[in-house]
Amino acid sequence: MRELRHGVWHWRSPHPDWDEEEWWPELVSSYGIELGDDVVLFDPLSVPDELRERATAVVLTAPYHERDARQLGLPVHTPPADTWQDWVEKFGVDPERVRGMESEDLAWLRAGEGEGHFHGPGPWPFGMTAYAGREDNDLILWLPPINAIVTGDSLSDFGDGLDIQLGGRKHVTRDEIAHRLRPLLDLPVELVLPAHGEPTDRGALERVLS
Repeated sequence: MRELRHGVWHWRSPHPDWDEEEWWPELVSSYGIELGDDVVLFDPLSVPDELRERATAVVLTAPYHERDARQLGLPVHTPPADTWQDWVEKFGVDPERVRGMESEDLAWLRAGEGEGHFHGPGPWPFGMTAYAGREDNDLILWLPPINAIVTGDSLSDFGDGLDIQLGGRKHVTRDEIAHRLRPLLDLPVELVLPAHGEPTDRGALERVLS
């Protein structure tokens, strides 16, 4: 774990569900950030003990980034999981194959096995604002107190630098995502904290969205 600046910690951990057929690297990034009186864990996996003891909440950038959220026993703030209709729209799945099915993502939280708060794009707790990435539940979170964004898979580094990741989506193009995210350039972003890849800076964000 390293402290990027006062009250902003980053660490990387091997994802337990990773195998060599995945298109994303085995090591994934997590963050602990002081926001007022809270210490918030973002997409947490293998949380260092010193942060685990201080943490007051978990924030997920996407429902499939739950990682260690369940085991931590903290309130979880997250976008909602996909519906079967989402799978049809995003991936072109035959609706007859998935009609009525439910995602396994965050099923425990929806069942009441923890304190869950589901949010979409717009204002979030802890003074954050969420921007939709390639979809409304894969988010980029703007944190004004530290002039940083924490990004889900929509903006990630899978080994070739920060970039827009479609992840097999068929309902949106790279250019459409870039256009959707350009308002981020109007913000005084200094730090870019991706869930995949190393922390980077405004210059990388400008290159991606230009």
